[in-house]
Amino acid sequence: MTGANPLRVERNPALIRSQVVANLRQAILDRRLAPGQRLIERELVELTGASRTSVREALRELSAEGLVTAIPNKGMVVTSVSAEEARQLYQVRAVLEALAGRLFVEHAGAAQRKALVRALEKIERLTAKGAPVLAAKDAFYDVLFEGGGNDALRSVAGGLHARVTVLRSLSLSVPGRVEHSTKELRAIVDAVLAGDADAAAAACARHVEEAGRAGLVALAEQDA
Repeated sequence: MTGANPLRVERNPALIRSQVVANLRQAILDRRLAPGQRLIERELVELTGASRTSVREALRELSAEGLVTAIPNKGMVVTSVSAEEARQLYQVRAVLEALAGRLFVEHAGAAQRKALVRALEKIERLTAKGAPVLAAKDAFYDVLFEGGGNDALRSVAGGLHARVTVLRSLSLSVPGRVEHSTKELRAIVDAVLAGDADAAAAACARHVEEAGRAGLVALAEQDA
């Protein structure tokens, strides 16, 4: 094999554990490590070039994020999300994002509104190129939740972030979903710029509902 190994870490002791976490997290989101796949420490040590201790610590951190799960007599596996769990997460996410949209209109300053527009424009450029948009969408949501000025809301949303990101990655894999998602984000920003809190909340909720439909379709195909 001549290609570079995307899981292998740089040989910088101070950064090794965080690199292992980041590389494994991305592999899970990209589904190179599939739901239900067993994560064997020895194999991960070989793939990453990190020590067994670093790999073990990384798996503990990913477990805390909900991305991997410890199964008795089996060890660590990539977390699988059932259709019912996905529905529940989408329900909660819709409420949180609707509130975030409303609070953003009510509390965000001019600089934060400009930052939200810039975040959307980056997503639109990536969408037009057919490039990955997941990281850019994360940046968009960071601006949206921060602009509302509600630390409790950000904390709750942060606790769900990893599992929500897995679902977001799954829904965006549905053909045509990226383009529709980007249009839905444009509707959110249009409502924000119009100063319409009700419309912003509704657009946020509608965006999550559409993502949920796509995500559940992808889950069904995955389990078929």
